[in-house]
Amino acid sequence: MTVSEAESDTFAPAFIAPQFVQARLAGVSVPGYPGGVIPTTMAQGYAVQEIAIDSWPDELVGWKVGLVPPQHRERLGAERLAGCIFRKNLWDAGATPTPFRSISGGFTAVEAEFIIRLGKDAPEGKTDWTAEEAADYVGELILGVEIAGSPLATINALGPPVVASDFGNNDGQILGPVLANWRDIAWEDMGVETIINGVSVGKGTAASIPGSPLAALAFLLGHVASRGRPLKKGMLVTTGASTGIHDVVAGDTATVSFGALGQVECVAVPAR
Repeated sequence: MTVSEAESDTFAPAFIAPQFVQARLAGVSVPGYPGGVIPTTMAQGYAVQEIAIDSWPDELVGWKVGLVPPQHRERLGAERLAGCIFRKNLWDAGATPTPFRSISGGFTAVEAEFIIRLGKDAPEGKTDWTAEEAADYVGELILGVEIAGSPLATINALGPPVVASDFGNNDGQILGPVLANWRDIAWEDMGVETIINGVSVGKGTAASIPGSPLAALAFLLGHVASRGRPLKKGMLVTTGASTGIHDVVAGDTATVSFGALGQVECVAVPAR
């Protein structure tokens, strides 16, 4: 597809996806939405995401779940959205802050997450799930951090279909402690606080995620099955930003504290 075609009034997933992929691989920003015509439905956003997943040179190891802001839900017919996580953007937290990239001129944020690792393969054809059914597929509950990131600075302002179109605005995942006895703890008792550069910017609990992390998992199980990508054993699912979305730039440090349950420290560095 030529640039002139891409700059027409036609929505062109086959042009848009490679622009996001190339910018992400190079660690550079894009000046605006590629082609100028943004997706207006979730189906259009996922059409771009599907092409990008297939062309990304890495293994798909998990998915992120985010909320669709309330003002968009009726129009879009969606409460949540999904993005993708790849192996090279998956890190284990250590004794020192985990570095993650921030694309200059793009978007970067830190999100406190309750992360589920699948304990068994999900059935291929099942697209309707309850939270109770989803609970049977939880292998581990992990405390961690999602790195929200995109080459497009205005990704969130342009709306959920745009977010979906660029990997769901995901640029990495940091895995912290495993909460082995999670079934014995009430969601509201799993507290979390996000601290940026020494300043508290948000507090919440696992109950801050509407319907609990299991409701987010139930959505994701059905959603990816409908796309022919059912979850497999070992895959990871981030269930939602439990303290909010906290913008950062290169040089910022973040601590996500789960109180007595553990914490994750990380630092934003310039993208290369």
